[in-house]
Amino acid sequence: MSLTWPRERRITRRAEYTACYNGGERRFTKYFVVFARSSGHAGNGRLGLAVTKKCGNAVARNRIKRVLRSFFRLHQHEMPAMDLVVTPKKHLRADKFNLSLAETELLPLLAELSEKPGPENAASTPSGGQA
Repeated sequence: MSLTWPRERRITRRAEYTACYNGGERRFTKYFVVFARSSGHAGNGRLGLAVTKKCGNAVARNRIKRVLRSFFRLHQHEMPAMDLVVTPKKHLRADKFNLSLAETELLPLLAELSEKPGPENAASTPSGGQA
């Protein structure tokens, strides 16, 4: 199992972020707003991070991004086949933010998004409910 996060698994363009913001669904946790949109890419989902200046200075923002990237690298097998944009809320304190807090906040959300049937999953299941 590789723990890298290759470029094809990242949201990099402004248009992709905008599509996620406008065309996706929003989920809220205590410290995060997560925008989820079904991915136009086959296979694995993609991740984008949007950490604004409201979260603190550059050191604080970089720590938040580093912990979030580490979380998604470690839990990439649990990530749904969707585009996700994770935005921390401004009251998230970078000095108190660690991997266990990220797991507490985001693992239930990933499980919920993974269970949600996408249009491709719903179409492939026979009407009898038997797979």
